[in-house]
Amino acid sequence: MSNCAVVGINWGDEGKGRMVDLLTRDFDVVVRYQGGGNAGHTVINEYGKFALHLLPSGIFRPGVVNVLGPGVALDLQSLWEEIETVRAQGVKITPENLMISERASLLLPWHKEQDGLEEQRLGAHKFGSTKQGIAPFYSDKYQKKTIQAGDLSYPKQMTERLAEILEWKNLILTKVYGAKGYTLEEITSWLERYGEPLRPFIRETGRFLMGAAAAGKRILFEAQLGALRDLEHGICPYTTSSNTLAAYALMGSGMPSGSLDEVVGVVKAYSTCVGEGPFVCEWFGPEADELRTAGAEYGAKTGRPRRVGPIDLVATRYGVRLQGATCIALTKLDVLGYMDKIPLCVAYEVDGAETRDFPFPAALEGAKEIRVFNKRDGFWERALANLKTIGEAAPACKITLSDLDDAEALRKSIDTSDILTNATRVGMAPMDDASLITDTSMFRPGLIVTDVVYNPEETKLLREAKAAGCTTFDGLGMLVGQGAASFKLYTGLEMPIDEVCDAIYR
Repeated sequence: MSNCAVVGINWGDEGKGRMVDLLTRDFDVVVRYQGGGNAGHTVINEYGKFALHLLPSGIFRPGVVNVLGPGVALDLQSLWEEIETVRAQGVKITPENLMISERASLLLPWHKEQDGLEEQRLGAHKFGSTKQGIAPFYSDKYQKKTIQAGDLSYPKQMTERLAEILEWKNLILTKVYGAKGYTLEEITSWLERYGEPLRPFIRETGRFLMGAAAAGKRILFEAQLGALRDLEHGICPYTTSSNTLAAYALMGSGMPSGSLDEVVGVVKAYSTCVGEGPFVCEWFGPEADELRTAGAEYGAKTGRPRRVGPIDLVATRYGVRLQGATCIALTKLDVLGYMDKIPLCVAYEVDGAETRDFPFPAALEGAKEIRVFNKRDGFWERALANLKTIGEAAPACKITLSDLDDAEALRKSIDTSDILTNATRVGMAPMDDASLITDTSMFRPGLIVTDVVYNPEETKLLREAKAAGCTTFDGLGMLVGQGAASFKLYTGLEMPIDEVCDAIYR
């Protein structure tokens, strides 16, 4: 094979870095063609263990030329710090074995800041960003409001361009987010500090790659993340902001007239995911903890515990089709050695029907089952009526009603549920010391516990759930929702919810 792409089939974190490190012994050039410092490729070799974020995984192989293509979000600071870290372990990195495309756009400090501010603004509706500036970067790139690596060699023109962009960017930071803007001096100083040592690595890489292909050199294209994170074909809006598919490899590398001979699709023997969004096969509690520990499933970039579950063959078939994989590399099968039987997800149930086809993202949203617990008192009939209303709004969802005084049924339900919500006023002042869950052993790590009570902000229920390792959400969202409904009722106008949320959560 002369040109080969190594790509992820699922959500990312499949082990592409290890695979590239293994395969590079048969290749002359390794190219990163999209993404930036938002994902990590873990490589373990004679030099040690590395989590690469921008450097191509072929950087450890003598004689291999590594290229960062024009499709990469180039964070000069992160790249330079990564180079210094890898060099410190005895790895040689020079302009002879690392090339940066002059057409790669630069990810600037304000991109990371804006990324964090937007996640903060979104609150409970956040996308689970790594806060590495990727979404703001690609947004600016497509608005033609970035500078390129090659501009570092033309400081006068670059400064003029930066001044134009800065005026616009500061309007966004100050007027939309209420943050402090940047000065031209701050940005040019940052560019000088991190751009100057990298200038010798910058060149016209497209010409180099086409020349290498013409000379019969073997080129390996290294993707970031997986098919389900692709901007166009992934689980929108829980995607990255670039194209993660093999079809983009040639375009993002700077040799669009080239061709691929083989696509290696990397699949993990179980499912993992970092970030928000639908994850059909997710496990929780001790079962998830055991798998997470066995596989060391923590984000290479963020350190966040990955969401885990059994291998999802519905999603995998979809990813294989998107990537056009010519072969599969199955990783981490040995991790499952502690299991007597290896579980598989072979189909989904969508709207009451079984399917083996990966559905449109919206079909993955929502609860599969809602279990309501209510006292058998004067409100029981009203609870039955509420179930009917919920059923009409979510016809594909199974809904049941049980007696709140049935402690055993409540425990079993919590044990097999993902989310527990208190929808009563128990716990609200002056009942601060009250909680519907009197047996705290019902709580477990991985359980999400929410409360509609907003006074106090942290109820006894949430406090005890948090102490048990649960993820908790308070009732301020309920308060805002009530306020918005009342505001419209009295004024006929829509309440500025975003501004109210900013004031509450600031």
